[in-house]
Amino acid sequence: MAKRALITGITGQDGSYLAELLLKKGYEVHGMVRRSSEEKFERIAHLQGKVTLHQGDLLDQFSLAALLSLTQPDEVYNLAAQSFVPTSWNQPVLTGEFTALGVTKMLEAIRHTRPQVRFYQASSSEMFGKVLEVPQTEDTPFYPRSPYGVAKAYGHHITVNYRESFKLFAVSGILFNHESPRRGLEFVTRKVTYNVARIKHGLQDKLPMGNLDAKRDWGFAGDYVDAMWRMLQQDEPDDYVVSTNETHTVKELVEIAFARVGLDYTKYVFTDPAFVRPAEVDLLIGDAAKAKKKLGWEPTVRFKELVEMMVDADMERVKAGQR
Repeated sequence: MAKRALITGITGQDGSYLAELLLKKGYEVHGMVRRSSEEKFERIAHLQGKVTLHQGDLLDQFSLAALLSLTQPDEVYNLAAQSFVPTSWNQPVLTGEFTALGVTKMLEAIRHTRPQVRFYQASSSEMFGKVLEVPQTEDTPFYPRSPYGVAKAYGHHITVNYRESFKLFAVSGILFNHESPRRGLEFVTRKVTYNVARIKHGLQDKLPMGNLDAKRDWGFAGDYVDAMWRMLQQDEPDDYVVSTNETHTVKELVEIAFARVGLDYTKYVFTDPAFVRPAEVDLLIGDAAKAKKKLGWEPTVRFKELVEMMVDADMERVKAGQR
């Protein structure tokens, strides 16, 4: 019998890579999608006919329970969230509903409908925020600096709480920034690579940026979904930091991206105060030693390779008149 997985947020970057990975491993893959007037399935268009999509919503407890009863999954990956940090300042309550309470609703649905399920919660390095130690491990205290980070910290703690209170197989992956050609245009890496492609093709001549000195630990999304899967194959549920153990500045990202198309970034990039966050996180760099030791996981794609992969994909997209 093939294993069955249910992925919330299957239409997102991570959901699409995870669905591919699980299909390769012989899983029957189900995805939960929200009903909206504008259906956005381009990231999983190539998987049409291979995955089964169902309507449901993290804000609707009953739709979650009904979906669990219908699909009878062995594994549930909760990747759905309001996941863009700047938006969380404009919509803090909505972010709390989806990114925090949505986790509780899913855990409650699992507890009452299918308690034998193995559950993965997508936690985030944004929970560390104003970091209390460098690098960050599973034991580093949280100090979130955005409504998104606060909501993710709640989702993380409630997952631990349900694991300990109800003996659910529930794990959290504390994932540091992970990117790919499928990243949304609102995220800084994709904003840079897409605009570099537009500049190279002569469609614009300037790129406004926020804090170029901000440092992040950036990895490849395709690597990170493999870590998610590995967490649910363990004998005991536990939480893991997933990161590259390297840090790079936004400036480095910009330099590599422009260099890939033979341009000097200083001629095109300027700082726009509109893109500077109200409260910036300082130095996010993860220590994934536990994931390496216990899961046998480590990243395969390095930073420069990742940025160049994204630039190349966007050069093709812009050339074809796509976004």
